[in-house]
Amino acid sequence: MSGATDTAPGAAPPPLPSLRDTVALFGLDARKSLGQHFLLDMASVERVAAAAGPLQGRHVVEVGPGPGGLTRALLATTAASVLAVEIDERAVSAIEALRAHHPDRLTLLQADATSRDLAALVPAPRQVVANLPYNVGTPLLVGWLRQAAAWERLTLMFQLEVAERIVAAPDSDAYGRLAVLSQWCARCALMLRVPPGAFSPPPKVHSAVVGLIPHADQPSPALFRAMERVTAAAFGQRRKMLRGSLKALGGEALLEKAEIEPQRRAETLSVAEFDRLARLLVAGG
Repeated sequence: MSGATDTAPGAAPPPLPSLRDTVALFGLDARKSLGQHFLLDMASVERVAAAAGPLQGRHVVEVGPGPGGLTRALLATTAASVLAVEIDERAVSAIEALRAHHPDRLTLLQADATSRDLAALVPAPRQVVANLPYNVGTPLLVGWLRQAAAWERLTLMFQLEVAERIVAAPDSDAYGRLAVLSQWCARCALMLRVPPGAFSPPPKVHSAVVGLIPHADQPSPALFRAMERVTAAAFGQRRKMLRGSLKALGGEALLEKAEIEPQRRAETLSVAEFDRLARLLVAGG
């Protein structure tokens, strides 16, 4: 890999450079097209790793490690292994250099995380701990929710606005499809906020870490698809009453069976009420 330092067999790898030196060494100027904002403040990095809780014996997946700050913090825990998934060739070289220090615990996969079944690549108990690229954070989360039973925990950093949407309560401005899907599948909590200055380059907004612990009972694939249809319809026209926004899915007849008043709007429904609608849709309305 370009930028990596060769080490003679049996020799100790060279000392790791600082994160800022790593960025310079491997030409890691953050690219907007990849949604990159590198977390370089080590105190913040360690807080993110700590937010995941005890990792002893856990197999951790990290998406978008960049220069490897969070990777280093995860390797400093008692995690059994870390799988770093990175699409950027420059960052791949940086993680290769880090892997020389942890050949038995760190694995590197150069791939687009949105197109891979990451749970199939590591044994249980498995977790995701990641500072997600801004441009793919939401689709990655929804993909992991589809297979939530495979994960013990997800500890994920998003833009603060996205994090607030995940933990939002009904009847709030932030409550929407992402809140319903996330809270339906997992217990969600906003763990910590991270200021722009902890990143390079500093984003225009604050970031936040959300912890998601999947519920013991998970929906079937068919039920999950039904919930996606219901929430997409309901929140796709959130200003409409439900009898209008859900018209294509059965409208008033579906709402009557779910014992939900048709003049209500999507943001007033609880997760349990959305669950009733999805189950009725699977059963044929």
